[in-house]
Amino acid sequence: MEITLLLLQQLSVYLVIIYLLSKTPLFMPLIFISGRNSHRIACYILFSSFCILGTYFSLSIENALANTRAIGAVMGGLLGGPVVGLAVGLTGGLHRYSMGGFTDFACMVSTTSEGLIGGLLHLYYLRKGQIEKIFKPMKALAITLVAEVIQMAIILIIAKPFDQAWLLVQSIALPMIIANSLGAALFMSIIQDKKAIFEKNYNAFSNKALRIAQRAVGVFRHGFDAQSCQKIAGIIHEETGVGAVSITDREKILAFIGIGDDHHVCGRVISSDYTLKAIQTGEMTYADGYATAYQCSIHEGCKLGSVLVVPLLQADGQVFGTVKLYEPKQKLFSTLNRSLGEGLAKLISNQILLGRYIQQKNLLNQSEIRLLQAQVNPHFLFNTLNTISAVTRKDPKKARDLIQHLSQFFRSNLKQDIEEVTIKEELAHVHAYLEIELARFADRLSVTENIADELLSLKVPTFTLQPLIENAIKHGTSTLIGKGKLEINGYLLEKGKDTLVVLEVIDNAGHYKEPSNAKGLGLQIVDKRIKNQYGQHYGLTMTCEPEVYTKATILIPLPKQQDV
Repeated sequence: MEITLLLLQQLSVYLVIIYLLSKTPLFMPLIFISGRNSHRIACYILFSSFCILGTYFSLSIENALANTRAIGAVMGGLLGGPVVGLAVGLTGGLHRYSMGGFTDFACMVSTTSEGLIGGLLHLYYLRKGQIEKIFKPMKALAITLVAEVIQMAIILIIAKPFDQAWLLVQSIALPMIIANSLGAALFMSIIQDKKAIFEKNYNAFSNKALRIAQRAVGVFRHGFDAQSCQKIAGIIHEETGVGAVSITDREKILAFIGIGDDHHVCGRVISSDYTLKAIQTGEMTYADGYATAYQCSIHEGCKLGSVLVVPLLQADGQVFGTVKLYEPKQKLFSTLNRSLGEGLAKLISNQILLGRYIQQKNLLNQSEIRLLQAQVNPHFLFNTLNTISAVTRKDPKKARDLIQHLSQFFRSNLKQDIEEVTIKEELAHVHAYLEIELARFADRLSVTENIADELLSLKVPTFTLQPLIENAIKHGTSTLIGKGKLEINGYLLEKGKDTLVVLEVIDNAGHYKEPSNAKGLGLQIVDKRIKNQYGQHYGLTMTCEPEVYTKATILIPLPKQQDV
């Protein structure tokens, strides 16, 4: 009984050291199971140290040592696996062997076996997909108890003389089994608590970050301005619960919400040294109001007592603004909010870059539309004016009609500054164009249109059909000696589980050739815009049978909500 109490007293010191160590980063590898070499090395070093420490805390009994060495060996195997357990047990065993005594070799063998036993249990749960069971204190208690019983058996088998070994086992078996089993369970309980705290904080961090990210989507679509920054600042303030949130550019405050909003006014020039330092260095600055003094640079009576300033970075690493989190004087900054502040800066930076990308994409789309308009207008206007000039004297009424069609065409052209129109609206634009071309070619051109009525309300990118029709006339039917024919078709096509919308423009010339360089730019833009909007499986396909026909086929998906 006395030996048991002494071992438990020494175990208390052992556990206090473990508890204090759990407050340091050195303890972090113990709360995760990983096959990485860095994790295994960390486990080996830590548990070998615990194993050796257990030997130093031992009691000398009948030329042998009663100790808590088994805790380090078994735990090393449990958390590190068989290889780590074997290495920890062998290291602890060699250290025990170096101290001598008639049980030195038996203890070396038994300690190595204990590490291997813990490792085999680790391997068992790993293969069963039940790795979390390793962190159960009762599992640690049970496996250590079994390992200690085996150790006693090894001492009886190996240690000589047997009578002395038997007396020793009778004296130390129960105390060592109790102390080591209980110690392993308490050790695992400390690890389990540390793991639970980490996961709780991690989940809280992840949930906050996820909610902020979800609410921030699209806020910076129209740019990094006061309105969008005010909205983001409000979201961060609500989700983090800090005293105040501010967002600045490089020169002034763009948004401020929370304590001190009476004097931290939007549009005010930045005067805080911490903010200016973050902008200049591109590094986070933090003033906790204790180790680093903080005083509001705007108002002496400001209730804010600490600040975290995180720079907002562009893709090239240049600072374009800051996010600032404040806490009042009576409240300390939580570690969670400090870490979250860094994550928020990255999130906002990415959101702003995404907003700029969307703006640039919209500008590019508008540029492409303008380019299509510019391609149509010059040569078409020239040809139309020549046609009107030719018919003015012979048929003034027809000339007036052509001028009206031309006016309608250009009026529609000027309105085509949006990205999508219905097929009905696109056809109205096409009809104005065709009326002029039919007058120009007289009996040399006929047009057949067959568009399913249910497709007329379907939206397509602006300038989808008109460039195809212009191409068919300019490079196809206008080159024929005989009569040119043009077909415009639209119908639905079932393909597997999907329904496709098919738009076709077919001429009877068959003069199409693959474009090179700037030739065919209009067709390329049509294809690119469809692919950008609907995906790479859709777009424009050109097929041609020389001297027979050229077919331009557009495939787009039928929207799921489209009722046809």
